[in-house]
Amino acid sequence: MIDKRAKDLLPFRRRTAPDRVLVVGGGLAGLFTALRLAPLPVTVLTPKPLGEGSSSAWAQGGIAAAIGAGDDADSHAADTIAAGAGLTDPEVARVVTSEAGDRIRDLLSYGVPFDRELDGKLRLSQEAAHSARRIVRVDGDRAGKAVMAALIATVAKTPSISVLENVEAVELVKRDGRVIGLYATRSGSHGRASFLAGRAVVLATGGIGQLFRVTTNPAEARGGGLAMAARVGAIIADPEFVQFHPTAFDVSRDPAPLASEAIRGDGGRLVNRDGERFMLAIDPRGELAPRDVVARGVHREIAAGRGAFLDVRALDLARGFPTAYEVCTEAGIDPAKQPIPIAPAAHYHMGGVSTDMRGRTSLTGLWACGEVACTGLHGANRLASNSLLEAVVFAARVADDIAADAPHWPAMGDIEAPETIAVPVVEPAEEARLLKRLREVMASHVGVERTAATLKAALQSVVDISRVATSPALANMAASAILIAAAAHERKESRGAHCRLDFPTAKERSRHTFMTLTDAVGIAARVTGKSAFDAEDARAVRARAADLAG
Repeated sequence: MIDKRAKDLLPFRRRTAPDRVLVVGGGLAGLFTALRLAPLPVTVLTPKPLGEGSSSAWAQGGIAAAIGAGDDADSHAADTIAAGAGLTDPEVARVVTSEAGDRIRDLLSYGVPFDRELDGKLRLSQEAAHSARRIVRVDGDRAGKAVMAALIATVAKTPSISVLENVEAVELVKRDGRVIGLYATRSGSHGRASFLAGRAVVLATGGIGQLFRVTTNPAEARGGGLAMAARVGAIIADPEFVQFHPTAFDVSRDPAPLASEAIRGDGGRLVNRDGERFMLAIDPRGELAPRDVVARGVHREIAAGRGAFLDVRALDLARGFPTAYEVCTEAGIDPAKQPIPIAPAAHYHMGGVSTDMRGRTSLTGLWACGEVACTGLHGANRLASNSLLEAVVFAARVADDIAADAPHWPAMGDIEAPETIAVPVVEPAEEARLLKRLREVMASHVGVERTAATLKAALQSVVDISRVATSPALANMAASAILIAAAAHERKESRGAHCRLDFPTAKERSRHTFMTLTDAVGIAARVTGKSAFDAEDARAVRARAADLAG
């Protein structure tokens, strides 16, 4: 059942029984989890109508799966490990790649119309750093949109799933070490948020791209799930690793449209203003080098004043990549006659809420899957088209774990939590000013290339923002930014997507970052001499909101 009213959360609260599973996020990971949990009752919260506001719907390249002749899961795992620059967990890579075929079959059963050859076999494409053609796509570059449409249609026919559209989680609630529910409010509203109890809470809130001025992510990808988990004490893993997609269209749009990796796989070339293929001098794989290598190459060409462009004049972009072609025509670019201007853009967060192989976080009662989670698959640099694969594989694993755990759940008893909490009324102009400042700071100082000086400057600015942020959304963005910048400051090496100009080489032994929000705030205080707004259990957020609400 999809409830579009969302005028008042109190009716939702009555429909959300304590024995339900709460899934926060309506993208691929969230919907796949809900479907896999059937017939266990599930309530999905999504800040926009289903199909809107999730990065899943925007995914162009497709889903990686070693299902072609001559390919196998071991080869796919090896490519994943190589791209991860020493931080991919080999066992996670093995499990995810070995379960890929089953998850593709699940998606086919939900009605996803993957592209096929004339003989009926799935059509497979190749992308950067893959050793074989193993990307399943839909209509060239419309995989995400098609997958989401099929899942939304299936969810609508599944009676065990209730969907609360235009409803936004603002705070997780923990009692005696267990997450027991959350507070949520109508998207964009102010005043009060209602408590929703849940026997299990699944975070599937997506990434953090909107922390940066240039990003391919939708407006909702602002690190809310990451920060909410951190505020109640969850361990965060590898937050410093942010992947910048090397070929976002530089056409002054926010979010920046994406030129799919598959375009380069099919022959697109990267050139500067003089027509030189600059990637060949950087890496023998040229345009098909790993994303971090290509992103740095593009960044440096732009910084040197030579510009960076995607040359697709030898391709039929309109037929092979209709989404990219539409962007060109809307921007007044004829891709058959002129190269397309590009720039790196924040695209995917390899870090996130630390989980085990079942999607369990460090807190009882809280699971995570999709981009908000750090499972160990992506390491320091995600392999192309592994994101949607990880989402469905771990969504299935989370659902299976919760379903196996459900018969053993103890009685909930009385829950000591206020029915509602105050949500502050924020001056829109001031909120917009602080948001713009945060995004500029992160882009300038925590971007493709970093130094101790830029990271210190970032922490100083973000700490200042965190101390005056009154809305839950901005406070969460500041908390996520502090986690990323603090971890980046402490990683004194260059590895994968994390490039330190003052530490240009990788250390001999790789290590993961594991930290809490308290750890990150402590690092920020040590580096800057300033104390950040630290509300690990979110009580300070409520107190400040109550003061503002009078």
